[in-house]
Amino acid sequence: MTAPPLSRSRRGPRLALAILVLAILAALAWMGLTVGNPIPPKTITMATGPEGSAYREYGLRYQEFFKRAGVDLRLLPTAGGFENVSRLRDSGSTVSVAFVESGVTDRKESPNLLSLGAVTVEPLWLFFRGPLRGTVAQRLAGKRISIEAEGSGTRVLARRLLELNGVSDSSVTLLALSPEQSADALLRGEIDGAVMLTSWQSPAVQKLLTADGIELQGYPRADAYVARAAILDKVILPEGVADLARNIPPADVPLLAVESNLLVRRDLHPALQYLLLEAASEINGGRDVFHAAGRFPAPGTIDLPLSDQARTWYKSGRPFVYRYLPIWLAGLAEKLLILIIPLFAVIFPLVSVLPRLFQAITERRIFVMYRELKVVERALEAEGPVAGFDRLAAALAEVERRANHLWVPLGYSQRLFILKSHIALAREHIDKRLKAEAEPRA
Repeated sequence: MTAPPLSRSRRGPRLALAILVLAILAALAWMGLTVGNPIPPKTITMATGPEGSAYREYGLRYQEFFKRAGVDLRLLPTAGGFENVSRLRDSGSTVSVAFVESGVTDRKESPNLLSLGAVTVEPLWLFFRGPLRGTVAQRLAGKRISIEAEGSGTRVLARRLLELNGVSDSSVTLLALSPEQSADALLRGEIDGAVMLTSWQSPAVQKLLTADGIELQGYPRADAYVARAAILDKVILPEGVADLARNIPPADVPLLAVESNLLVRRDLHPALQYLLLEAASEINGGRDVFHAAGRFPAPGTIDLPLSDQARTWYKSGRPFVYRYLPIWLAGLAEKLLILIIPLFAVIFPLVSVLPRLFQAITERRIFVMYRELKVVERALEAEGPVAGFDRLAAALAEVERRANHLWVPLGYSQRLFILKSHIALAREHIDKRLKAEAEPRA
């Protein structure tokens, strides 16, 4: 048997290597064009809230959490939820994540924003100097009240409640002070009241709850407010929770509250979304005066769709790559899985189909030469002079040439050897016929 040339024996491995290289290059190109950067950025910006607000305090704790993960979380103080949404929607802004109260925006107004869920409950606190008597309009007439700055959720909600109670802007003086400024001004007697939409953990709230001469006003008609505004909830501040020794507050206080949510831009890297949810679970997942442990983070009630990462989180927790790998490596691994899983879905069927296909092609090439050889042999076996002897000899030579240059796997060597043996027998037959036909003419 004639050994196949060295170049042909290596053609199969070289072809497989070329196909593999092309597949990898195509996958990398596809990832670069459609999947995006698999490595999460090392720096992101979070919009929080004014000084003295819970948003600001939460932001500092999130910042520390991100630092442990090797990510620089920069905090941007703002007036509150409305300004936060505005910065998130601004394509020129660096803000990627922010705290926002329910009811501030919706999917129609903010199509490029997603929710990671609610992280806390924010009551609407009403602190005043001394007791108030009469109707709401009578109690507030002529008062100097801080309702925080433009861009805050407090200001919008406070104006809404004043409107529901028939209190006009002309009957009260509304000031734009931050929670911290409001607390200090109220304690100095520079204003009569302060309204702030913030959590129990707010430094301003803690300062005013136990201050002498400052009273927390409740909402006796809280159920009516909740019935009128879907974003509102009723919560109860328990008697004595601020100071058991002094029994502050002296009775249960019904309050109105909204949920606070984490909003992100739609293009925020998935790894950072999971990191935000981990931070929320650690920082906001504990027990609070207004909710039990494990209540937050939760899908929430804000009118924005949850991100895919948040849905995965609430359904089954962190993906396994984020449980065991650093954030940068987990992000890369997740992106690669997006490529590898479909790739394997194609490769596995090919692994079983290609050998059979290759076997069929190889067998057919041998079979075609056998068929051509059979035609020659039948012509040679015919009695009498062979018509077109030169044509048959040329056909046999062509079959022999192709057989000598045919490369087959080792498993098909025996079949190829048998084919070449049959070709040799046919050539011997031709030689004998040639000699037999030549003798009478000698």
